[in-house]
Amino acid sequence: MDSASLFVVPTPIGNLADITLRALEVLKSVDSILAEDTRTSGFLLKHYQISKPLHSFHIFNEHKALQSVIQKLKEGVKMALVSDAGTPGISDPGFLLVRECLKNDIKIECLPGATALVPALVKSGFPTDRFVFEGFLPHKKGKQTLLRELAEEQRTIILYESPHRLLKTLEQMVEFFGSDRMISISRELTKLHEETFTGSIAETLLHFRQKEVKGELVLVVSGKEKAGAKDE
Repeated sequence: MDSASLFVVPTPIGNLADITLRALEVLKSVDSILAEDTRTSGFLLKHYQISKPLHSFHIFNEHKALQSVIQKLKEGVKMALVSDAGTPGISDPGFLLVRECLKNDIKIECLPGATALVPALVKSGFPTDRFVFEGFLPHKKGKQTLLRELAEEQRTIILYESPHRLLKTLEQMVEFFGSDRMISISRELTKLHEETFTGSIAETLLHFRQKEVKGELVLVVSGKEKAGAKDE
């Protein structure tokens, strides 16, 4: 196994078969695993018959647990960091731990693997050569300000959103982006009921108003056209 002390291990975003062979090898080899939700990670480990000590490491305790984890890593304990789904640190806990490891000269290995934003971007049909990822929009304070700024962005925009906030976000996008701006929304990626809907923001709002929305969502918005682009 690699000589790193901390391994950042992506886990499937839905389909358990999407885990990599190397990820399984690392999870079997480390001394313990830091998990965003031990129940979710426990299900994955049980599926692959991996038995390792699991420790909670999530947004509500990462500040408190940080120094204890660093101390164990310094003592030679090899750990893997996993989130509920996808790559830790991407809209999930991980950034603080990685930064602290670097400050303490602790070697980190980040494995490649699943993340929801890439398949959603590719499936959108929008330009993939330049894009901006904003993660989850602010819940209240600052949301409209950020949307107003993003409305002027010429690169493809990628956002995460929860089902109960989708309609309100689309309504605000109509206000700031205009009803004709194109958007592609993917939900339940890699799962049985995976869906991607692509259309104008107005069409997309109408589509999702007519159904109960379930599952995590990735919103991919086309960038603002450059002035005079249609005439080129």
